[in-house]
Amino acid sequence: MTDLTSAELMIVNAARMLKDGDVVFVGVGQPNLACNLAKRTHAPNLVMIYEAGVIGAEPARLPLSIGDPTLVSGALSVVSMYDIFTNYLQRGNVDVGFLGGAQIDKYGNINATIIGSDYAHPKVRLPGSGGAQEIAAWANRCYIMTPHQKRRFPEKVDFITSAGYLDGKGGREKAGLRGKGPVGVVTDIGFMEPDETGELVLTALHPGKTAKEAVNNTGWTLKVATQLRITEPVTEKELRILREELDPSGIYLKGG
Repeated sequence: MTDLTSAELMIVNAARMLKDGDVVFVGVGQPNLACNLAKRTHAPNLVMIYEAGVIGAEPARLPLSIGDPTLVSGALSVVSMYDIFTNYLQRGNVDVGFLGGAQIDKYGNINATIIGSDYAHPKVRLPGSGGAQEIAAWANRCYIMTPHQKRRFPEKVDFITSAGYLDGKGGREKAGLRGKGPVGVVTDIGFMEPDETGELVLTALHPGKTAKEAVNNTGWTLKVATQLRITEPVTEKELRILREELDPSGIYLKGG
């Protein structure tokens, strides 16, 4: 498909990972688009929860933040942020959390705090966690979205903002985290999934992409599955909904 951006490629494939009936903790930006796309296509019964306290959101337009008023109209319930995290997320009532960050390492740990080894004097200070560390800890499963660039995939993150598998499978359990952790990472090259040790492995490619591209853009020696899947091409319907209904101004689609 001509003129398909890397952002559109990631968003469509992220949307396809969601199941009809999933309860999803939705963040702003591209994960927001992925969830709303899924709800308008194969997952009409998706229940979207926003951090500000909105449950079962039915936004008529693209929400620009977790506190956008469009989230309230038609929602199932509006509660406090405290209730969202304690009575829904920490109790295991959230199926999926969508996450992103500046760095993701080989065990799916996410850094959104600093670039550099000195916390007090970093090369770059990033926005930090928000609710991401809680989502990573307690959502029943997590998906990560990020462009596939070497600087984004170091072998070890500079700072663990949100826990993946920490130092390998079993690390989450030792730390007392109930959620399953990151079960998939979608990039503009393909998919990575954890193996039995918790290490991310390339398991699928998008049409026209190669394993060599993924390996060359990863900061550790990326393992490649013996049988690589090829994802389904983005459809005209998916692209139309993204471009014409969800983000006609290109607020998030121009990125990636």
